[in-house]
Amino acid sequence: MGIANRRQVHLENDILRLTLLPGGGHIASVELKETGMNPLWDPPWETIDTSSYDPAQHPQFGGGIDAPLLAGIAGHNLCFDIFGIPSEEEAAAGLGLHGEASSADWEVESASGSLSMKADFPLAGMRMERRLELAAASGRVDIAETATNLAGIDRPVGWTQHATLGPPFLEKGRTLFEMSATRSKVIESEFAPGADRFVAGAEFDWPLVPLAAGGLDDMRRTVSVDVSGGYTAHLMDPELDEAFFAAYDPDSETLFGYLWKRDDFPWLGIWEENHSRAFPPWNGRTLTRGMEFGASPFPETRREAVERGRLFGERTLAWIPARSSVRVEYALFIGRASSEEIPAFGSGLGLADLRRYADGGR
Repeated sequence: MGIANRRQVHLENDILRLTLLPGGGHIASVELKETGMNPLWDPPWETIDTSSYDPAQHPQFGGGIDAPLLAGIAGHNLCFDIFGIPSEEEAAAGLGLHGEASSADWEVESASGSLSMKADFPLAGMRMERRLELAAASGRVDIAETATNLAGIDRPVGWTQHATLGPPFLEKGRTLFEMSATRSKVIESEFAPGADRFVAGAEFDWPLVPLAAGGLDDMRRTVSVDVSGGYTAHLMDPELDEAFFAAYDPDSETLFGYLWKRDDFPWLGIWEENHSRAFPPWNGRTLTRGMEFGASPFPETRREAVERGRLFGERTLAWIPARSSVRVEYALFIGRASSEEIPAFGSGLGLADLRRYADGGR
């Protein structure tokens, strides 16, 4: 297990057990006790706290700009105050991939039914506080994050919840997905050299994505080919106040997903890694699907996001005013449901259905 030797803090009740890593602040796993299933990705390499990463001592993580993140990554990691790569100047100043959140050592306080966390991000001049609450006999964890801008200037920021799913929950051609998406776009640049599955830059309506090999594919089912990669951005339905995604493993009958305020996070990016990355630490052994809901459509530099401006009429960054705080709220849920108990994925699972399951109903 990739996090077996890491510092861990737990939040649990009779239904689920959530594991959080103070080193990086990751929500590393959410285990449904009834089935023993954790939908979140457990990397197939042994991870460490990113704060202890040293490129000379830890060559197994590759040594690239993403190596510190990959050294400690697990499950759901927070991308803040960028979503994507730093600029050349930011990298020279010490900023890593997806910002400082995943490399910080978070202070964690436990109480009955809740966890409170906080960390400072000195390069960004930001402070982040997060609170997770779990009621008794509930499969839902309510999460609130408050970002405080310590500087005297307004700041454009990336703010994305990088929730990555992995095996055994994620299974080729079997795991099913639904979400409140409308217009979508494939990332414009080459994403998985030699293995890109989609037409670069293609715009489409969810869920049918144009394939590089021709034809269309329904993104509501996990990829089934041997080797591939890709990234697509999806606009959450502007007609809804809430947004969601849900994933279902028919073998374990486990339903998992997130609900959030659409104004907080109008985008969801889907990252697919299907054994395409042959270099360390991936070594061609990883199947993941990142369901990355946030303020930005694509992982890119802050400057690129600012210059992009808008996509499909929607903003591509969040703003935190000078010496002010911004709060966002979202929830994760997990439960067991037979194929007969839930509406068939691919034929209209809606927000009302998910609210009912997220609140523990059937």
